[in-house]
Parts: sequence; structure tokens; C-alpha cells
Amino acid sequence: MSFDLTGKVALVTGASQGLGSRFAETLAAHGASVVLAARQKAKLENLAATIGEAGGTAFAVSMDVTDPASIREALSAAAGELGPLDILVNNAGIAVQKPFLEMTPEDYDQVLDTNLKGCFLVAQAAALQMKEKGGGSIINISSILGTEVIGMLSTYCASKGGLLQLNRAMALELTRFNIRVNAIAPGYIETPINSEFFQSQPGQQMIRTIPQRRLGQPHDLDGALLLLASDAGAYMTGSVVTVDGGFSLR
Repeated sequence: MSFDLTGKVALVTGASQGLGSRFAETLAAHGASVVLAARQKAKLENLAATIGEAGGTAFAVSMDVTDPASIREALSAAAGELGPLDILVNNAGIAVQKPFLEMTPEDYDQVLDTNLKGCFLVAQAAALQMKEKGGGSIINISSILGTEVIGMLSTYCASKGGLLQLNRAMALELTRFNIRVNAIAPGYIETPINSEFFQSQPGQQMIRTIPQRRLGQPHDLDGALLLLASDAGAYMTGSVVTVDGGFSLR
């Protein structure tokens, strides 16, 4: 089964760094024209240039996923440049690491607004384009912490658990418009943001709790991403693909 995405237009939120930039490069390498969305447009322009040098097509737009007006403006600009969307990767997300008793209402709102409400807002706007186009694929980036829990990340766990239910609800309603909605639940993936922690003693102890005894790398998510974005996953909707080295089996 081919992962060819030639002729498809894909939007990746949170594309300025980490997993988002990897998702964008992977989709572009398989033929998609990619809309790069984040608040920091300067970083996006650099990524767009890198994708262009590799023979791909990318267009950078500034987007705040918590602001409906920003989303509408970004999607309108992207449609004018590349056409309406076929694929959405809802990747933008944040975490606040504090004990539960020290979490503030502002912390809660910040995390839930970005990780859950933001996914709802972008998915709704993208789905309206996909409905008019005749179909599409929405891929929500959740986490194993949507079903598992660890300390100090209560609001993050709540947001990702909510996203899994939103994923299922959207899949049920949008299938009539030929729009598939699925999620990827990564485990511990090494990125520049967390690499220093995983080199520490507590980080090394955490790695030893993973059955495969290693961290995931961003490329370990390529297969799940391409499966859900392409016709290879045509009979999948409402699914959650877990990529965690066996962590959730503990």
C-alpha cells in the first residue's frame, strides 16, 4: 500500500519545532503541500525553506490555535496559496508541570485551551473545508498520558484524555462527509526540549521502565502518521495508534 500524498494539502499546527516540524517534513517528503502553522512565523519560514530545498512545497502561516479569528485568517491564506485542506495534523500542545495542589486556574485554562479547545477549533475549521472538498483526514496528536497518568502533569493528562474522546466524537459525526478522524498517542519521544532531562539520573530511570528500554525518536512516528494521512488507512476512523515502546503495557 502506497503512502503517496501527491496532490494533497496538509496543515500541521505547532510546526515550528519538535514533533511538528518532523511531521511537516515527513508529509512533504511524501508529496503533500504542507501548511506550517504556529505563533512564531520566523521559525516556520526557516522550515519552509528547508522543505523547499529538499524538493517539497511548504507555506508558513501565523496561527494561534486558541483564537478563532487567527485560525480563520490562517486557513483562508493557506487555501488561497495551496488550496483547501485534505489533511490536518492537530499537533500544537503545551504542558505545565506542577503538583496538583499548586495548579492555578490560569494554568488549567492555558493547557486546556491549547491542547483541547485549540484542537476543537482548528478541526472544526478544517473540516468545513474538507466537507466542501469531499473528504479528508484529521489526525489528533494525543499522548499515552490520555489513558495513563504520572505526577505533576494533571492538566496535561486531562487535556489529552479529553482529546481522545473528542477524537471519537468527531469521527462518528464526520464520517458521513468522508472525513476520517484518528489519533496518535506517542509515548516518551526524545526532542530538544526533553533530551537534557532524559540524560539525568531520573530520566535514565524512566527509560528503564519502558519495555523496549529506549526512548522513541521523532522518526518512530512516521509510519503511524503516513498510515493515517494516506489511503493506506482508508478504513480507519475513530482509532488511536499507540507508539510508546510498550510503556502502556507495564
